[in-house]
Amino acid sequence: MNHLMTLTAMRVRLALRNKMFFFFSIVMPFGFFFLWLGVFAKGIPVACAFYLGPVLALNVMGSFWGLSATLVMFREQGILRRFHVAPVTAADMLGSSVIANFALTLPTVFAELILARLVFHVHTLSSLPGILLLVAVGTVSFGSLGLVVASITNTMQETQVLNQLLWLPLIFLSGATLPLAYLNTTVQRVGLFLPATYLVNALQQTIVYSATPASRYVEIVSLTSWALLTFFLSVQLFRWEPEAKIGRKAKFYVAATAIPFILLGIWEAKNGRVIAEENRAQQKFDRLAELDQSAQSAPKNEGAKPDPSGKDYSH
Repeated sequence: MNHLMTLTAMRVRLALRNKMFFFFSIVMPFGFFFLWLGVFAKGIPVACAFYLGPVLALNVMGSFWGLSATLVMFREQGILRRFHVAPVTAADMLGSSVIANFALTLPTVFAELILARLVFHVHTLSSLPGILLLVAVGTVSFGSLGLVVASITNTMQETQVLNQLLWLPLIFLSGATLPLAYLNTTVQRVGLFLPATYLVNALQQTIVYSATPASRYVEIVSLTSWALLTFFLSVQLFRWEPEAKIGRKAKFYVAATAIPFILLGIWEAKNGRVIAEENRAQQKFDRLAELDQSAQSAPKNEGAKPDPSGKDYSH
């Protein structure tokens, strides 16, 4: 435990000196935040509440990118080799990476929640414990995905390519960038097999409808199972030395991490729960946003009413 805490503190200090961390943990999350809530939602509180869930999900999901790149960079530079001579296990090294990643992500999430309240007047944050639980589960889950990526790639170039291949489907097919209700039926069904879809939906339902953690047990259990599976696999495939290469056969083991969401996707395709919830949230968003816009334009219309007497005083 002492080794784990020491490594975690060291990882936090190293991350704070890293320009890559600054971009993925600060610049990119706040860029998404102000773009989604300020531009797409136009600052309308109802619309901001609708988009806040995807924004938090993007913040959480982006953590895997920096985590995988950092570990591969450490291995290429021979930094991991130095830790190998110390009484530190692969589980200690990877566990400290996940904990440090969570500790560095949490302040950004809190800052976004505070800004959503103070700047965009989002008043649907009554379910804060549920939001934080989902953020914690999501951060650990996608952080563990970053560990797997770092374990199976041999160079930084491979890591960047694989991260890109994973990142694009996660953000475009899950409802994180474009609401799932806007996508056609085929794309929606593909999205049901992605872990990001369940994180986005759970956060959105929690924020918009104040859903309790108990009602989101499917998402929480599936993401937790996925985190345990990916972490276990990354420990088995972890390499300290840059000269140590992973075989092609071992890379196929990574496919096992998709099992929880393959099963869940098949069940959801038949049940239709997530798609129905997304459609309901989208309909509520459209209806309330329209009412909000009508209320804002009402004073202007009232000022343009004609004189009851019908006389013209313009001259």
